[in-house]
Amino acid sequence: MIAIARFRVPAASVPQFSLDAEAALAALAACDGFIQGEFGQNTDEADLWALATIWKNVGSYRRALSNNRVKMEAVPMLALAIDEPGAYTR
Repeated sequence: MIAIARFRVPAASVPQFSLDAEAALAALAACDGFIQGEFGQNTDEADLWALATIWKNVGSYRRALSNNRVKMEAVPMLALAIDEPGAYTR
């Protein structure tokens, strides 16, 4: 399962966003079923960023979102994501 969250980040907020994204990614990576994750800036629109993670299955991803560390370190940042579908299966 692939989870993608996109964000609009003003230039002045990039340093804090990067710290928050690193913390969110570390919290998610500590959860069972996490396979891989990255975050990065769009090459065409400098204020557009994405956090992408790959999970063993949708259940692993959903359980991760209930994890206490994830609730503290990732969910506040994820709540700022662009409101669009972000879960994909293959």
